[in-house]
Amino acid sequence: MSDSSTFRRAAATATLCLVVAAGGSVHAQRAMSQYLRDEWTSERGFPGGPVHAVTQTTDGYLWVGAEKGLVRFDGLTFQLIEPKRVAPNAAPAVIGVVPSPDGSVWARLRGIALLRYRHDAFENILPTLGSPESVVTAMERGRDDAILTSTLGLGAQISRNGRVDVIADTSAFPGSSFVISMAQTPTGEFWLGTRGAGIVHVQGTRVTRLTDGLPDLKVNSLLALEDGEVWIGTDKGVARWTGTAISKSGLPGELANLQALAMIRDRAGHVWIAAGSDGLVRVDDRGRASRWASSGEDGRHVSSVFEDRDGNVWVGTDRGIERWRDPLFTSFSTAQGLPAAPIGPVYVDNRERTWFAPTSGGLFWIHDGVVGRVTDAGLDRDAVYSIAGAGSDVWVGRQDGGVTRLRQAAGGWSAVRITKAEGLPQNSVYAVALAGDGALWAGTLSAGASRIMNGAVTTFTTASGLASNTITSIAEGADGTVWFATPGGLSAFSRGRWRTYTTRDGLPSNEVNTVFADPHGLLWAGTADGLAFVQDGRLRACRGPAVLRESILGLAVDQSASLWLNTVDRVLRVDREPLLRCEVAEGQVREYGVTDGLLAVHSMKRHRTLIADSRGRVWLALTRGLSVADPAAPDAQALAALVHVESISADGAPVALGEAAGIPSGRRRIALAYAALSLSVPERVRYRYRLDGFDHDWSEPTADRQAVYTNLSHGHYRFRVIASNSDGLWNGSEASLAFDVRPMLRQTRSFQAAAVLIGIAAAWGLYRFRLRQLAHQLNVRFEERLAERTRIARELHDTLLQGFLSASMQLHVAADRLPEDSPARPAFTRALDLIGRVIEEGRNAVRGLRSSSTDPLELEHAFSGIQSELEIGQTTAYRVMVEGKPRPLNPAVRDEVYRIGREGLVNAFRHSGATAVEIEIEYTPAELRLFVRDDGRGIDPHVVHGGISGHWGIAGMKERAERIGGTLTIRSRVAAGTEIELRVPGRAAFNRGGTAAAHGGAPERQP
Repeated sequence: MSDSSTFRRAAATATLCLVVAAGGSVHAQRAMSQYLRDEWTSERGFPGGPVHAVTQTTDGYLWVGAEKGLVRFDGLTFQLIEPKRVAPNAAPAVIGVVPSPDGSVWARLRGIALLRYRHDAFENILPTLGSPESVVTAMERGRDDAILTSTLGLGAQISRNGRVDVIADTSAFPGSSFVISMAQTPTGEFWLGTRGAGIVHVQGTRVTRLTDGLPDLKVNSLLALEDGEVWIGTDKGVARWTGTAISKSGLPGELANLQALAMIRDRAGHVWIAAGSDGLVRVDDRGRASRWASSGEDGRHVSSVFEDRDGNVWVGTDRGIERWRDPLFTSFSTAQGLPAAPIGPVYVDNRERTWFAPTSGGLFWIHDGVVGRVTDAGLDRDAVYSIAGAGSDVWVGRQDGGVTRLRQAAGGWSAVRITKAEGLPQNSVYAVALAGDGALWAGTLSAGASRIMNGAVTTFTTASGLASNTITSIAEGADGTVWFATPGGLSAFSRGRWRTYTTRDGLPSNEVNTVFADPHGLLWAGTADGLAFVQDGRLRACRGPAVLRESILGLAVDQSASLWLNTVDRVLRVDREPLLRCEVAEGQVREYGVTDGLLAVHSMKRHRTLIADSRGRVWLALTRGLSVADPAAPDAQALAALVHVESISADGAPVALGEAAGIPSGRRRIALAYAALSLSVPERVRYRYRLDGFDHDWSEPTADRQAVYTNLSHGHYRFRVIASNSDGLWNGSEASLAFDVRPMLRQTRSFQAAAVLIGIAAAWGLYRFRLRQLAHQLNVRFEERLAERTRIARELHDTLLQGFLSASMQLHVAADRLPEDSPARPAFTRALDLIGRVIEEGRNAVRGLRSSSTDPLELEHAFSGIQSELEIGQTTAYRVMVEGKPRPLNPAVRDEVYRIGREGLVNAFRHSGATAVEIEIEYTPAELRLFVRDDGRGIDPHVVHGGISGHWGIAGMKERAERIGGTLTIRSRVAAGTEIELRVPGRAAFNRGGTAAAHGGAPERQP
């Protein structure tokens, strides 16, 4: 090994004195040029003209007092609100705006007007101050939600909780002077800046006028700090109250003649000054002043400045508004003295000096506002592939110069080179890494890996077990295993043995770009096709979202255990735990870009282009410079977005918002507009919504700020919406709006009930009509059948029965002429008996064919005569019973009921051997029932169900019952009597045209 000479600071290091962030808080030391600046003028839709004041209400909206009126801004859209109707005697220009605790905005107009804007309307509140015809000359926000105002008529006042108190009346201001600026200190003191009379200081009841030390007696602005110090802005410079006097001491000289129209102090401790034609000035927490030259040099006039809830600084100019945003990343480029070439490897040593190497060659560092370059040992003429270190030593792997160690010496750096001459297999060293045992590992471009320890160089190649002789990255695991990334796989060296992982072992790709051992003991590998990790000796690869399956060039873990990755054109962060469980969803991967402060997102393929330093800051080497972020900083996370449902419309017509907005009936398209107030990067805000009563789940994340529903049925609905903030976190509360879609007339309950009743009535009417129609048709058919049966009965009576009677008479004559002892007389007698029975049966058949009665109410009387008709003696008890009020029967039904009952009675009298027979007729509203009972010998069950061959009595009764829609039931047991039951539905049995009373009724019971 050969030692180089000692490098002296003048010869070895070119130092550029620049204001850059290298130590301390990244965000606190940000230069003005490192803020992200956005501007809205009339070309970008700002409608207000010159801006006079800016504020923010508790709901997150930004309010701008402008020449053309009051402007509301939600980050994407502007709304100009002109107060012409409320203040006809005042100009529309709003020259002051202050938020009120109730969510409204107080607007000071140029003229006699002080307005409050709330619930989409202006109201004049000047009378509440007790001076309805006086001009308001100043208005500021005080402590504890108080509002400070000053009028020409009454002087300075404070409004709080609906109460107005006087701070100092007009007698405190000499001559024609009046208040134009106001401030309240944390201790409750009031500072009043006047136009031409200096400052009036109010402490309780003590009023003091201060003029000594002021650059000018016209005091444009006052800034009360927490420590009691007060900054005073005039047209001729800035001064401060030190506690005892007004002085310019302790302030940067750049403020001496500055016009200070407005001042604020941000959360990082910087003071921002709206300096009129001098532009925008910032005094950082170290007391250094810087000016954004373009604000004034291009003609802009800066009139106001304000910090919102997210830490953005809003600047009002004569052209519109600007947003100065302190992003997550602080970036360094040529503006901070870095070379223009893309940056390769990066490393932070134990003194928080950040080393980096551009691809064009050379080695640089930045630290505490200084950029340095090492030019000796040929480093300014060689490309550096890799940087590593331990303690204050820095090791670099070079394109042509092997390995070089840099060590800080007295007054400079000392360098030690290790090249091929010292045993390296090749001078092109792509990766260097220090092991826990003090050894240095050097991975070459094509000659394997070498272990350098105590001057000895040991080289390993594919012959030794390496997957490839090209080494792209080296890392040592927690157990001492050294891992090597190669184009042929992932190799591990432990205890003198090699092991290689390839796609056969689950590696996403054999082309491994980088390896990284995290502080929690895991080994990560970034390949050309995604990410893998080794846990407990097992290699796992989780595919995850598509962005995690790209070629990964760098890996790092911050203090929150989030894994950072950079690809060729992406910078990503993902929570480590879901990644280990292979449960990473698309929305859990955070991607960073230029809106986060990066100058570019493209990276070069070098060893360690992404690292986390000992303080948890993440450093990125990119094609357009170097960027650093502190994810753990208090202001690194954006606040939750404030979500609002802004409007609802039906078929384009706006609907008034309220506790339950009402949508008129018949509207087909309902649109709900909403917004989430996260003013840092509103373009990245995403929404999810659902309509209770219609949607079953939340919608997918969307950037749309309107939800449209069509053809909603009437009813009650609740629209709910949630939003992510600018960082993609869904950490806010939801907004909701309840509304009712009113039913049309045909959808109302009363209309539907009426329709149901009408439908029922119509159906009942149709049913009755059809029933009458069927009954009429049935009666016609019954009458036709009855007429036909009567005709048959008449013809039988006139022909067959008359013939039998004539034959019987002839036989009687012949029999009477025979002697008493004639052998033929018995035969004649038998013939006469037979003919008599035939005639009797014929008469019964004819009687059965004819109608039982002409009176529909004489069914009971017809049954009463059965016993005498059958010539049955009085030895069998017989009775007829009637239950219910008799009703007129349909003739055909009456005849069939009579024949069924008669058949049952005939069987009971002639065949049962009964001592008692009864028939019961029961009238009910729903049906007609007929019972025939006897106490005789009963009927065999087989006969009840199947009948007797050649006999048609039971079968005939069943058929007659079916013809009239009735049912016949026979209950009988041998030696236990018989009961026949006939049931006929009332709709078929009863004649609806009359009642029993019309025909004289019938007895309830009849023996």
